[in-house]
Amino acid sequence: MDVLFHNVRELVERAEQEGKLISEIMIEQEMLITGRSRDEIIQQMDNNLTVMEEAVERGLKGVKSVTGLTGGDAVLLQNYIAQGNSLSGDLLLDAVSKAVATNEVNAAMGTICATPTAGSAGVVPGTLFAVKNKLNPTREQMIRYLFTSGAFGFVVANNASISGAAGGCQAEVGSAAGMAAAAIVEMAAGTPQQCSEAFAITLKNMLGLVCDPVAGLVEVPCVKRNAMGAANSLVAADMALAGVTSRIPCDEVIGAMYRIGQSMSPNLKETARGGLAATPTGKAISKAIFDNGDLESIKSLQK
Repeated sequence: MDVLFHNVRELVERAEQEGKLISEIMIEQEMLITGRSRDEIIQQMDNNLTVMEEAVERGLKGVKSVTGLTGGDAVLLQNYIAQGNSLSGDLLLDAVSKAVATNEVNAAMGTICATPTAGSAGVVPGTLFAVKNKLNPTREQMIRYLFTSGAFGFVVANNASISGAAGGCQAEVGSAAGMAAAAIVEMAAGTPQQCSEAFAITLKNMLGLVCDPVAGLVEVPCVKRNAMGAANSLVAADMALAGVTSRIPCDEVIGAMYRIGQSMSPNLKETARGGLAATPTGKAISKAIFDNGDLESIKSLQK
């Protein structure tokens, strides 16, 4: 496939040499790969942005999944922020709440935009709509945020994996968190290299994260993992903007993630046979859903 970049090093080098944003390189890559016009590609991403915005808004109003395992936490977080006593800061918690909101909508069978997957769909929009209140971006800058995220997601998908079944949750929420961190840096006027550093710092700290969905559903612990992914993104972005660098280059971090996923037990890769899914409560929830069809009993397990 004829592409403008295959890895992060090539992406950063091209952006620096041509004096362009990473988001611009990704737009040009899409034009090259798909043969579509710039306007068509921008419009599609604009549509994706609208889907994300609507999902966040719906989640913040309060939703519940069919099982009752997830829902309502985004509202709790917003109420807590409104009290003005948060310890970790309003912007960070706002990102967390909006990431949770998106994944609660997903669990409630609502429409979301996979970034890069449905199970990790909360991190990118959660951070975007939180930093929006801080950086006041234009609509174009918000669309570029998604293209920057996509550039790094493209690299991971083609050099490692974005699938929990193939690489564990590090490949899903880990990748999503890195994508968001890089996009935050560009929106905050960081350099292409700083975007790379932010991605590397983020993913390094999510290596080895297993995929262990209780009852095989994208609810527990997936929703809260997106929350932590969003928090990780913001901290890593701040570190990169401060001038902190990753001692291990970004592409090598991605390679390490791939090898870790390859060596991970199948029980820890979306099979619901290990980790939290194999705890006594995890097994009881699964039994209540699939053996008894008794969703009401789940509530008693959670008390």
